[in-house]
Amino acid sequence: LCNCSTVGSIGVAECNATTGQCPCLEGYAGLRCESCAEGFYLEQRSQRCHPCDCSPAGSSSSQCDDSGQCQCKAGVTDLKCDRCRDGFYWFNTTTCAPCQCNNHSTTCDSFTGICQDCQENTKGNHCELCKDGFYRSAHPAHACHRCPCSTVASTGTCRIPLGETAPRCDKCKTGYTGPNCNQCDNGYYNSDSICVRCECNGNVDPARSPSVCKPDSGECIGCLYHTAGFHCEECEDGYTRDPEGANCTRKETTPGPDTREFTTSAPNATTAKSFSTAVINSTLTPTTIQTIFPMSSSDNSTSAFADVSWTQFNIIILTVIIIVVVLLMGFVGAVYTYREYQNRKLNAPFWTIELKEDNISFSSYHDSIPNADVSGLLEDDGNEVAPNGQLTLTTPMHNYKA
Repeated sequence: LCNCSTVGSIGVAECNATTGQCPCLEGYAGLRCESCAEGFYLEQRSQRCHPCDCSPAGSSSSQCDDSGQCQCKAGVTDLKCDRCRDGFYWFNTTTCAPCQCNNHSTTCDSFTGICQDCQENTKGNHCELCKDGFYRSAHPAHACHRCPCSTVASTGTCRIPLGETAPRCDKCKTGYTGPNCNQCDNGYYNSDSICVRCECNGNVDPARSPSVCKPDSGECIGCLYHTAGFHCEECEDGYTRDPEGANCTRKETTPGPDTREFTTSAPNATTAKSFSTAVINSTLTPTTIQTIFPMSSSDNSTSAFADVSWTQFNIIILTVIIIVVVLLMGFVGAVYTYREYQNRKLNAPFWTIELKEDNISFSSYHDSIPNADVSGLLEDDGNEVAPNGQLTLTTPMHNYKA
């Protein structure tokens, strides 16, 4: 009898008359087709042979175990050995190679090798770059550090120039400057850590003073066109706005009723300068005096005259102050002396003399002089002192003893 397998053979009663080999179906082997052929495994539930289908690139053999698990090469996984393990990718069609992520990631795409989930502020196919806003230090670990660049003052990105160790911001925004974009540029000033444009009403020249205004307060520097003020918004002393309100023009001065002329001469000057004493008596500043006395920057004699006049003016003012102080002191002294005189007159001691028939008694009505000498009250030609110590008053009519 052939006794062929009913599952693995083509026919039960058909076999080779000499060897007894039954004709087997695909995947079966053995004399009676009772076992699975190489590259097949017996599926326990159905008791039929199924192909292993092991990946020829990832497996080391076409044979698999009873569960269908193929024998995988290093770095290869899955039932059929057709997928690289985590941390590996298909370097070629036959080998899974470790991911190249510069120790900043442990996973990559199993087919392309592109790193996934880069750590420590890195990016790139192999985590070889720093994220935006970070720079790679010169440390052997090549860690990425945050750029010292504010996104308010710059693009936020930076790099380390060749030959340097400190990072520099790539590009500062308008109004900021410096390696880290933390300084205000010319024409700007710091206002609560923000660089704000200087406001000088167009009355400054950046060519003369590039900073235009003070970087810490915003006060304008070098006001032109006879302007003054924090923002060059006012006219200098001696100047006023023209009717259109655009330019500062010199004021026209009118002399007072009492005018004295002062004339000075110099080798290059032939004109006389005059001014009013009424103006001198007012409170003037050097700028005001220069306004009243028109001067040219090239006329040295006129400038010298203005300096001398200002010195004389200060001396006159000082003299007047001293005289006023002396007069006030004299007035206060006179008032004090007069009041003392009145007090002495009102508070002078006075005595009453009571004349009795046998004696004289004295009474004081002033407490401020309790031990006053009363002998002077009785000094007179008609007074005599008796041998017994009694005082005798001699009058034309009567003699009294005290």
